[in-house]
Amino acid sequence: MAVVHHRYETVQGRRLFYREAGHRDAPTVVLLHGFPTSSFMFRNLIPALADRYRVVAPDHLGFGLSAAPAVDEFEYTFDALTDLTAGLLAQLGVARYAMYVQDYGAPIGWRLALAAPRAVTAIITQSGNGYDAGFVDSFWTTVWDYQRAQTPETEARIRTALSLEAIRWQYLTGVADESVVSPDTWHHDFELVSRPGNDAIQLALFRDYATNAPLYPALHEYLRRSHPPVLAVWGTGDPIFGPDGAHAFAEDAPNAEIHLLDGGHFLLESAGDEVTELIRDFLGRVTGTR
Repeated sequence: MAVVHHRYETVQGRRLFYREAGHRDAPTVVLLHGFPTSSFMFRNLIPALADRYRVVAPDHLGFGLSAAPAVDEFEYTFDALTDLTAGLLAQLGVARYAMYVQDYGAPIGWRLALAAPRAVTAIITQSGNGYDAGFVDSFWTTVWDYQRAQTPETEARIRTALSLEAIRWQYLTGVADESVVSPDTWHHDFELVSRPGNDAIQLALFRDYATNAPLYPALHEYLRRSHPPVLAVWGTGDPIFGPDGAHAFAEDAPNAEIHLLDGGHFLLESAGDEVTELIRDFLGRVTGTR
């Protein structure tokens, strides 16, 4: 089993936590997590890839074990989180990499790719939307209402997403056998987003998520022009980003490999072995190995 290192790096004055494994000279895979989790979601995937690849999985600022400065000290936007991620990769000497994006990791990954198209060797998207298709209205209406107007009513509704029950719902919805998902996952995430002041961080990012859809046309043009290999792996029962979000990548990346697996939003928890096999096969063909 590969050794996984747990490290910190100061980027632009902010302390970021990241997990790293594999040989530094191997092709690099960067894993970008979503809401409300952290690099913890990749705890099993990292050693499963590290025999062939250098794997880097950061915690975004405000998440996991990275620093979480208050909103009056740092403006939490997806642009800002992308700048920190780019700075971390530069400090680690990562110039070219494949990316795995999930949920919030997707808009960060798309910004990285648009800023440096030649740096990205391949894209693995797991419930990482890049199209208007796939947004499940029953979940997103609450977010959209809050983005349009920050009132006591819309804020009260969006705050329910930070509850233990809502985080548990994210992990279990769409999973046929709930017993395969460890309760450690939602308890771990809940404890971290419940830190004093973290609610304001999450509210800021809910508001800023509105900046992501306007980038989609540029993403689609990038896919058409740069032709990065794309693997879309989606849970058929994802209650947040539905399977239409996976199929949409074929519009601009006609060679995209699209796989729908039995599972939900956090597919690694219930179908980790299947996802890992798909990733290893995909990366072996499109980027090679050390």
